[in-house]
Amino acid sequence: MKKVIVAFDGQHFSEGALRMAAWLNEQQDLMVTGIFLSPVDYREMIGYSGMAVGVPVVALPPPDVEDPAPIIARFEEFCTKQGLEHRVHRDTDLFALQELTLETRYADLLILSSELFYENIEKDQPNEYLRRTLHNAECPVLLVPERYNLPDNLVLSYDGKASSVYAIKQFSYLFPELCALDTLLVTAEDENRDVPNLDLISELAGRHYPSLTIQTLVGETKISFGQWISERPGSLLITGAYGRGELSNLFRHSFISDIIKAHRVPIFVSHH
Repeated sequence: MKKVIVAFDGQHFSEGALRMAAWLNEQQDLMVTGIFLSPVDYREMIGYSGMAVGVPVVALPPPDVEDPAPIIARFEEFCTKQGLEHRVHRDTDLFALQELTLETRYADLLILSSELFYENIEKDQPNEYLRRTLHNAECPVLLVPERYNLPDNLVLSYDGKASSVYAIKQFSYLFPELCALDTLLVTAEDENRDVPNLDLISELAGRHYPSLTIQTLVGETKISFGQWISERPGSLLITGAYGRGELSNLFRHSFISDIIKAHRVPIFVSHH
């Protein structure tokens, strides 16, 4: 049994995230922990991380929001109906993202809405709160839109970097039962060099994903990767580090952001 956490901020309730948790529970038994966060992270608002040493932190009042009890009740009702073993953590510290990072240290997977996460702060996703969460999470993150087809195939993005290989391995370790789905390993040709170590990743991925095929994107297909995968209903994208400068130029730097903005497919993100 694995521990999966689903994070809710303020009054945002993600049906999409819980639907994914319920589907994963059908594949293997999970314990789902609902993390209920403050609707604002005051560390971000006051630029805490950029303060000089010795500058006192000003005490801030608790955010003026409605009681999260109704959202917690909806979470518990959903889990009970779906037969999900569940827990509730009310992490209402003023530094919400710090609290969530700590929670990820003690979890196998974090599921987040790619549309609703702190959209009260910034509606254009991925917003700063979502980017920081992806950077700092100490377990893999599964981003889900609010409306999507449940996965019936996997897409492994491979750019030759260690983080992309790590994500491919991490997914297979967490969800070996899903690796039987039709799987497409996608890479891209670079005008200056061949795809790095394609023989090695083929050998590795073939052991974990028995229904594996490989596709190399070229030209315009490479440029429009976000659009390409958005037109594959039922895909679950597996990818490595996000926004850490580790994505090679085999894919455009913003390709994950483009896919998040499209709100079409779930995305599994994992990094060292």
